[in-house]
Amino acid sequence: MKVVVSKLDLVSLIGKIQSIIASKPAIPILANVLIEAMDDQLIISATDLSVSMCCFIEAKVIEEGAIALPARRFFQLVREITSPQIKISAPTTEVAEITTGSSVFKINGMSKTEFPAFPDLTGSLKVSLPNATLKQMLSKTVFSAAKEDSRYMLNGVRIRIADQKSTFIGTDGKRLAKSMTSVSVDPSVQGAYVVPLKAVDEMIKMLDDSDNEATLLLAGDKISLESGNLTLVSKLLAGQYPDVERVIPSKLNYQFAIHREELMALLRQISLFTSETSSSVRFSFETGHLHLAG
Repeated sequence: MKVVVSKLDLVSLIGKIQSIIASKPAIPILANVLIEAMDDQLIISATDLSVSMCCFIEAKVIEEGAIALPARRFFQLVREITSPQIKISAPTTEVAEITTGSSVFKINGMSKTEFPAFPDLTGSLKVSLPNATLKQMLSKTVFSAAKEDSRYMLNGVRIRIADQKSTFIGTDGKRLAKSMTSVSVDPSVQGAYVVPLKAVDEMIKMLDDSDNEATLLLAGDKISLESGNLTLVSKLLAGQYPDVERVIPSKLNYQFAIHREELMALLRQISLFTSETSSSVRFSFETGHLHLAG
């Protein structure tokens, strides 16, 4: 393998993929990233066996090939390099040479055959949404999802496809957030998928605020998100998600319109006086007025 790539592009790629790698991987190969050079692209893949990410940038490929390198050491080295161009070569399947200017660095790696294969979701249900819309739907619900709850299924965001609508729900049993948007799928298509929090967080990082299309691929036990030069695949949480729809009132007796920024500012001020044990704020409504007390 021999490939020349822009240092800035490579650093950008590293910033997107590094959080996939577990701090204490279950097996040694998971502490590595797979570096592949092919079709005028440099491709980097990482996985923790539950969440996998693959990203690519344009590069000058002199000789195609692949090698798995220790992620932390490789990332740290790339960031410290001052040259605008980096040459990566692998004379064997277990040693890589990083050349920049007059410097040559050698890193011991592992063969591509040792690295877990990237999941293939070809043929799965396909749903396309604008980046900004999908990012908004996930951001509006992930905060309500449980964190390390014994009720395993609550540690994620449920996505339900039905009636040409996509509904996102997050709950920890005390609070619940729901967001919904239209999707262009066959009216007969329906299904529910619970995405783990780590994958949701990575999806939000991947998505920008543009109207460019992002593609979700939904299978029985996996979900994939494709956006630009990034692809993420995650295992879904297995089990029965609670029937939370029934706790949402079908009729609302009262509705109040409140300026969002003003309410947020008031809540931040009142929170300074709330109890450390409950952190509760009392809302009192009167005609034309809202009173907050902590």
